[in-house]
Amino acid sequence: MESVGADTASAAAPLNQWRHDMGKLFQFYLDKTTPHAVYRWVGTFVLACLYALRVYYVQGFYIVTYGLGIYILNLLIGFLSPLVDPEMEPSDGPLLPTKGSDEFKPFIRRLPEFKFWYAITKAFCVAFVMTFFSMFDVPVFWPILLCYWVVLFVLTMKRQIMHMIKYKYVPLNLGKQKYGGKKTSASSSSSRAD
Repeated sequence: MESVGADTASAAAPLNQWRHDMGKLFQFYLDKTTPHAVYRWVGTFVLACLYALRVYYVQGFYIVTYGLGIYILNLLIGFLSPLVDPEMEPSDGPLLPTKGSDEFKPFIRRLPEFKFWYAITKAFCVAFVMTFFSMFDVPVFWPILLCYWVVLFVLTMKRQIMHMIKYKYVPLNLGKQKYGGKKTSASSSSSRAD
């Protein structure tokens, strides 16, 4: 009886080693894409277009697309939300400044950009594979799903924007912030003398 267990373990060892090696190789290439955000998002956009063409071509899988849209909306909320929600109890971690006199603290996302991109890309890949299995093609009237998703999107974004306005944070990083400090009267008078 022990030899049967030993044979199974020895047969599974190469499979586990191969899976471990493939995981390391995948992680290596995934890490190499980290600094190339524009190329990553272009690739995801191409994948999304392929998915949209597939759904348009087969004229089905609207429920899969609806689920994909809800999942992406959930990811977007995580991407736009701060790590520490100011509505909850203050924590020991970094908080958003609430007054102009508060010290500047950078915006830290609940869902970082790389994880946001990776989750969206995986979601499109899974949804694309699901379009090849007819059991996921549930017949629905797609305009109702689209209207419901648009209403859900508008209400969710309205709530998120109101939260941003209330706690005065901007989740978008538009480059390095420039400080336009006070100009002294001496520098302005010397420019007039020229």
